[in-house]
Amino acid sequence: MSSWPRGINAITLFVEDLAAAKRFYREVFGLPVAFEDDDSAVFDFGNTIINLLKTTAARELIEPAAVASREAGARLQFTIEVDDVDAMCAELATRGVELLNGPMDRPWGVRTASFRDPGGHIWEIGK
Repeated sequence: MSSWPRGINAITLFVEDLAAAKRFYREVFGLPVAFEDDDSAVFDFGNTIINLLKTTAARELIEPAAVASREAGARLQFTIEVDDVDAMCAELATRGVELLNGPMDRPWGVRTASFRDPGGHIWEIGK
């Protein structure tokens, strides 16, 4: 038996509006849809895939746990390293992304900015 963990292969994000989320990931990240069906769309981020799954289909996947609504608040943040945070913020603005915060220099020595996808998931860029 091999040891674990061996890396995160897939992250499934629950979304209310699959079409809006799919459009956001295509336009903001510039990625094609790697797989899709009526309930989901998958985007390949290299070593990790992001699976966007309709909340109506998510219930079956995680029961008896409950699917939280977008309005329940953020419980996680994804961080992507970029070469130039300010330049990427300018590029994101051209793609219609509204920043939650930043760009700003953090006390731990990293420059960051954050934004939210249509499902309410927080993405941070940093250098």
